[in-house]
Amino acid sequence: MFGGFTLDSKSVREESPAQLSNISSTQIAELPSGSLASLSEKESYNLTHRKSVKPRRPWTLHAVSLPGRITIEILESENNLSHFGIGLATGILGARVSNPNNDTVNKSKNTPQSRSFRRFEKFLADTAGDWDEITDAERLSPSNSSNKLYSSQSNADIETEKKSEIVNEKSPEDIENMPKKSFEAIHASNSNPTPVSHKKPDEEAKMMGEIAKLNTMSIRYTKFKALLELPMIDLDNLKKSSWSGIPEEIRGTVWKLLMGYLPLNSDRREATLQRKRKEYEEFVAQSFGRGKAALDEALLHQIHIDVKRTNANIPLYQNLVIREALERILYCWAIRHPASGYVQGINDLVVPFFHVFLSSGVTGNIETCDVEKISKDMLSNVEADCFWCLTKLLDGIQDNYTFAQPGIQRQIGRLKELTNRIDAPLYAHLTAQGVDFIQFAFRWMNCLLMREISLKNMIRLWDTYQAENDGFSDFHLYVCAAFLVKWSDKLKKMEFQDIMMFLQSLPTSGWEEKDIEMLLAEAFMLKELFHNSPSHLSGTNPSATSPS
Repeated sequence: MFGGFTLDSKSVREESPAQLSNISSTQIAELPSGSLASLSEKESYNLTHRKSVKPRRPWTLHAVSLPGRITIEILESENNLSHFGIGLATGILGARVSNPNNDTVNKSKNTPQSRSFRRFEKFLADTAGDWDEITDAERLSPSNSSNKLYSSQSNADIETEKKSEIVNEKSPEDIENMPKKSFEAIHASNSNPTPVSHKKPDEEAKMMGEIAKLNTMSIRYTKFKALLELPMIDLDNLKKSSWSGIPEEIRGTVWKLLMGYLPLNSDRREATLQRKRKEYEEFVAQSFGRGKAALDEALLHQIHIDVKRTNANIPLYQNLVIREALERILYCWAIRHPASGYVQGINDLVVPFFHVFLSSGVTGNIETCDVEKISKDMLSNVEADCFWCLTKLLDGIQDNYTFAQPGIQRQIGRLKELTNRIDAPLYAHLTAQGVDFIQFAFRWMNCLLMREISLKNMIRLWDTYQAENDGFSDFHLYVCAAFLVKWSDKLKKMEFQDIMMFLQSLPTSGWEEKDIEMLLAEAFMLKELFHNSPSHLSGTNPSATSPS
């Protein structure tokens, strides 16, 4: 007797199929010489097939847990795990690999699950330094999404195991009646597996990029939450963290802090919100509560026309309730700022605030949400918050909208100098073609690129603007310079008419967040080079005019 089984041909014959499946490969190898020869074809197949089939691993799911509103991702794989598969689940994201059949495995018991658990822990310990070896990585299946991992088994291997399982499920009588060719075909496929096929490296890189992005989002969310939970927020640290983007879940709160609308002291925030929202309600009542006769009809008519054309491609901003809220914000601001009044283009600047603040209380796609399901209190709060944040923004660039708009004229002049300094051939070509910068750059300064870049990407851009000192004025200048130079190669091949048409409708519809981040990086470099060196832009040399 060995392990519960008598190692001779008679005893093997008498064992049931279930018992035969428990005989290990070592036990089979220790059978007396000739024992297998005396077995029938059916019995020999049952035993030798048991020897050839690969053991299956029970670890089939990787549960990746991320904090905040980021949901759990389930990355499925088949029965074999490679270093890459385990690394995705535990090494990169710091998650756990779970047994789908029993998450609470008792490692002290001598069960198949506990033995597998111990083998898995030993495997992790032995291969801890090897998970960054791309040569051992498994590839994604072309017929599945990027969050499914596939094992190193080829399709042919899987088909072979399916055939073997079909045979194992047959009764002894069915096996005896099977044609000999069936056994030969199965044995041949088991002994000659198809070589493993691998996916292209670019698909693996794409998947690794997505996982790295999730990991970064998780870390950034945790960092912001820690900052916001402080009784007194460190504004410098908040700006530093916001420069590279703010998590969507908390962007509304961070924007209110960065704009100076909310106090940094957590004890004062709720009272401040209630007071400011109440003040705005009073402004609305004073302006609209006395009927149309008390309204500036010309001003309201101009605002109504502009709001109607604001983000016409987004259903949310074509809703009558939303449009009326935007009109009230702009009208109240214009009445309270008579030095500048309302100027076309300000209507674009309120949209990012409205979009972000409304997103904080709406689930799903905000652009197509059902406005009727949003509570009136929430809409009123969003409207008031937008008014105060727009006021803070325009206070810093108000000379862009006063008579003759001197702020914009000054910015366009600086943009010309900066373009000449960083890309002289482009500047010379635009000048030769008779292109005046005011013809295209006026809108860039007046609307802060809102009409050149999608709303989603503009919100990301504004994360950085608010993290910069004078981000909507000084830093915006360098963003515009980097934006213009980005199209340099194309513009230098065009004539006047084509240049103007191109600059009026730039091909940014396919831009992603990485394009915005590249633009911001280039703008930051330009600012570091030229912002504190005005002589580089004016072209003057202070030493040349000094007395000898």
